[in-house]
Amino acid sequence: MRTANNETADGLKPNQRRTRQPERKCILSGDVRPREELIRLALSPDGTILPDVRAKAPGRGAWISADGEAFGAAIASGKLRGALARAFKTNALTIPDDLAERITDALARNALDRLGLEARGGTLITGSEKPRDAARAGQVQLLLHAADAAEDGRRKLDQAWRVGMDAEGSDMRGLVIPADRTILGAALGRENIVHIAIVDERAAKRVSGAISRWMEFSGSNETAGPAGRDSREPYDNELEDKGLE
Repeated sequence: MRTANNETADGLKPNQRRTRQPERKCILSGDVRPREELIRLALSPDGTILPDVRAKAPGRGAWISADGEAFGAAIASGKLRGALARAFKTNALTIPDDLAERITDALARNALDRLGLEARGGTLITGSEKPRDAARAGQVQLLLHAADAAEDGRRKLDQAWRVGMDAEGSDMRGLVIPADRTILGAALGRENIVHIAIVDERAAKRVSGAISRWMEFSGSNETAGPAGRDSREPYDNELEDKGLE
């Protein structure tokens, strides 16, 4: 079959073809998923298993799902040790007693760093009035609330977002993340950050992907992103991972 010089066999121009997300297999469940939905573990030079949530550590890695409950069960049963020994092809490894906590901390740092990058890139707005106006205008792609945000303030912004997204009557609401206003302020380099509105679609996917892994592993039932929207997309590894320091 002949195709135009600037088209592929499927009829799409090269720049229209969707890039396939790299996939990895979870060493515990065997499920194959996009790597952005999984968590990479690395083997340090002294044989210690450490989190590598930005997948930057050199050498062989082992991937697990973000299911914190399944991870805890795998540690207790010894399944994790066996799976890691097969993945790294060695029994000379040490699993820290606080590995789950280290993974949670690394995921939290990654998500907060992602928010800091977006703040510097100008893809988010903070406060109350500006997010509300942007939400009503249909400009907000993702709405986040600090853990200590007042219920009334959350409710008003959530309603403004539903109006702007033409989703009145739905249960669509902003995501309450496990970080208070002080932590968010430190991450964004600003003071008193209670509400965050992401106004760029690609930025919203990057942020929601990072937050979703964090909250899923830590046991939250909430998911980032508007209802019905795929919130996961490869995010830029712009920050040096510190998991092996």
